[in-house]
Amino acid sequence: MSGVVAALGRTVTRGGPGPRRPRAAGLPARYLRTLYGFLAGDGAARPGIAAPGVPPAAWLDYDGWVRAGSPVALSLASLAAVGAATLLLRALGVGSSTTVALTYLLLVLFAASFATLAVAVVTSVAAMLALNFFFMAPVGTFTIADPHNWVALGAFLVVAVLASHLSATARAQAAEAVRRRNELTRLYDVSRDVLLTADDAGAAGAVAHHVARRFELPVVAIAVPASTGGWQVVHGGERSPEVETAALDRAWAAARGALEFDASTRSYGGHQRISLAGDVPATLVPVRVGVRPVGLAVLGGRALEPGTADAIAGMIAIAHERARFHEERRGLELSRQRADLTSALLAALGHDLRTPLTAIRVAVTNAADDTLPPAVRDEQSALAISEVDHLARLLQEILDMARIEAHAVRTEPQWVTAAAIVEAAIAHAGGVLSRHRLAIDADEDTDVLLDPRLTSAALAHVLENAARYSPPGSGITVVATAGAGGLRVSVADEGPGLADEDLERLFEPFVRGKAGREAEAGTGLGLAITRGLLAAEGGRVWAERGATGARFCLVVPGATRPVEAEEVIP
Repeated sequence: MSGVVAALGRTVTRGGPGPRRPRAAGLPARYLRTLYGFLAGDGAARPGIAAPGVPPAAWLDYDGWVRAGSPVALSLASLAAVGAATLLLRALGVGSSTTVALTYLLLVLFAASFATLAVAVVTSVAAMLALNFFFMAPVGTFTIADPHNWVALGAFLVVAVLASHLSATARAQAAEAVRRRNELTRLYDVSRDVLLTADDAGAAGAVAHHVARRFELPVVAIAVPASTGGWQVVHGGERSPEVETAALDRAWAAARGALEFDASTRSYGGHQRISLAGDVPATLVPVRVGVRPVGLAVLGGRALEPGTADAIAGMIAIAHERARFHEERRGLELSRQRADLTSALLAALGHDLRTPLTAIRVAVTNAADDTLPPAVRDEQSALAISEVDHLARLLQEILDMARIEAHAVRTEPQWVTAAAIVEAAIAHAGGVLSRHRLAIDADEDTDVLLDPRLTSAALAHVLENAARYSPPGSGITVVATAGAGGLRVSVADEGPGLADEDLERLFEPFVRGKAGREAEAGTGLGLAITRGLLAAEGGRVWAERGATGARFCLVVPGATRPVEAEEVIP
């Protein structure tokens, strides 16, 4: 036996100035190299031990060899190996039946290590016949003269078959362990993808795409019962075949039945196998939250274990629950905001309505007093009219805010100049600007297509805000231009300015800046109305700290043209 190994070792390792052609021992030598790599334990080839023309890691891929060849081809290769070993042993003059039997047993073990059990059994029978015919007396016949040789031959066959069976079983268990490890890895990747998926309307499609990508499934869909009847189906795989409604209904009825766990398949009941368009096999798996079904997962293109399919459905259920919780949380947040707005509105109305009503009552009472001088009575009448105007503006703000919250603001675009918008806004603001110096720079040469009513009303609120929170006699600068991006207006005042914490929330309803809270009373709706009116036109408004106070910038998109052009509204 040592001579055989030495001869084979010389065939593998002996080198020279150029490539050498392997001798007849090439196939057994390859088996020895395979054994050497297998004994390495980590599946990596050792230096100098590599199959000719095959990468070091590839020639150890036994499962790849099995997939590459049919059992018949592998059986023929094993028979050829037995024949080559027989020729080599006879050429070397090996006569010991023990050495020959061990050599054949080595070939059988190699065959069992990379092929199926059937191939290993064929190799065992061929090795037994070769051992009997070529090395047991009388040589050249299948007759055995010594009864002890019958025992040895039978023992060889039993050992070869048992070793083949054990090797095939170990290899199958190793392949199963690798497959289960890969499934766990994929499930972990899907769980991580689910946690990173945004909780929005496209969450179901994103989760289906993640499942299809991780498990290499060409067909993945999530079907959820629609509130109006039927099914909402979201696809995430490469193919999007239509799933029959009848099949979904049958699977849904089975999923709503009694929940049973099958320990042998590690899965819950309710799986339905169907065939999609193009004869694509698929499985309908119930998606359950606890014991309550919430939908169905359509997994098609390749077979999955029932336990794996249930685990995938569990991941989809987690994503479904996260999206539902997010929707409920958003609804609760909106309810809380509405409650806060209602409380703030009632508080503002209770204060801001009471003040002008009290002033109007006192002024009317004084105006009706005949004992007061006419000048005083006229002054009280003017005060009553002013407070009525203030009350009307307050009610208009409340109505405007209600329309904005209800998304009931409609736009009517017209061609208008920037100067006309500023003029209308100043007229809308009224006498609150009379105590300030206005510096206006407005474009009169370019028309812009927008809604002049909404834009001027929004600008009026900004002007009122600048006048209300700036000292009397201070300046307010208004710059309005019409260009390629539409209308752009900036309003700068000389007031106390804005604090950093006010810039983010200044345009929310009932929010007033720090300086505003210390000044005269107000509802805090003006800038919120400005933002809502501009948003209806696709515009925006923001605040920033200016050189001497606050500066507000308004932008409204719209087409522009020279004033001389003919007025044509598209």
